[in-house]
Amino acid sequence: MEQLENFSMALLKELIAIPSFSKTEDNTRDTIVEFFSSRGIQPQVLGNNIWTINRHYDVQKPTLLLNSHHDTVKPNAGYTRNPFAPTIEEGKLYGLGSNDAGGALVALIATFLHFEFQENLPFNIVLAATAEEEISGSGGIESIWNDLPKIDFAIVGEPTGMNIAIAEKGLLVLDCMSIGKAGHAAREEGDNAIYKAMKDMEWFRTFKFPRTSATLGDIKMSVTIIQAGHAHNQVPESCKFTVDCRVTDAYTLEEVLDIIQQNVSCEVKPRSIRLRPSGIDVEHPLIKAGRQLKKEMYGSPTTSDQALIPVPSIKMGPGDSARSHAADEFIYLDEIKNGILDYIQLITALTEELKTQAR
Repeated sequence: MEQLENFSMALLKELIAIPSFSKTEDNTRDTIVEFFSSRGIQPQVLGNNIWTINRHYDVQKPTLLLNSHHDTVKPNAGYTRNPFAPTIEEGKLYGLGSNDAGGALVALIATFLHFEFQENLPFNIVLAATAEEEISGSGGIESIWNDLPKIDFAIVGEPTGMNIAIAEKGLLVLDCMSIGKAGHAAREEGDNAIYKAMKDMEWFRTFKFPRTSATLGDIKMSVTIIQAGHAHNQVPESCKFTVDCRVTDAYTLEEVLDIIQQNVSCEVKPRSIRLRPSGIDVEHPLIKAGRQLKKEMYGSPTTSDQALIPVPSIKMGPGDSARSHAADEFIYLDEIKNGILDYIQLITALTEELKTQAR
């Protein structure tokens, strides 16, 4: 364990020191490849994604995916520290990406190394360090899915305090446009598109979808961007606005879109229907293993690569989601150490659960 912890801390410091904004992760990709190569493991690479498979892979067994990302957002203006200078103070490791999701990534890598040579696991293990998670980009986990071995279930590493997110809201971003007619503001001319848009915006603010998710609660819709008008004396002919919809597993994205289009007068265009809500059966072996560790189970309001993984999955990792994207980001060293231990214990419990089921 001490060796795994030391490997993890050293790798995380290296990753923090390298800018790895979404779509420009090639240098952190090379660092992760070198980390594996120096230990006799030759990972596979596609774009800025890296993955590797345990030594005793057996096509007859199910496969567990361990996945986290190595891209980061850009540092915000509130930083008082150099975001690319990994610094340890009072048990905290500071640096951009330390909490989201560097801690989870290196802890999962350590977990993979712990199990990599074991021969009698009832499942295979694939470790994937992926790109473009922060922008839900098409060059991330989605781009390598068909190149991976068949995946049966997954652990997605994100900062959850090592509690287990058993469901995650999907994301539907809508570009809306209300159409009016231009006219002079001083006369009774035109049809003000802003006023028309306001009625639809009020519907987005107040509408409650009838079905509620047991784990994720209600769907949440928020108007986040508005754009209209050219001059103070002209009635605007159009008003554009953006709606952020956090969708639960009570509805498909297509169902939500259909309900919206039936209730508003504006044009509604979804940017994507890729980021779907996810959930896992409460009797799945991963959940039973988590219960053995007495882990808190919850529904997550945030979206991760879990939305792009089309198999049962949980989201779990060291760190605190509240620190993600915050100035002077940090993770506690003990969170990483305990994260490695918890991941190992979870997979050990999963092993026993599957062996029990097979008897």
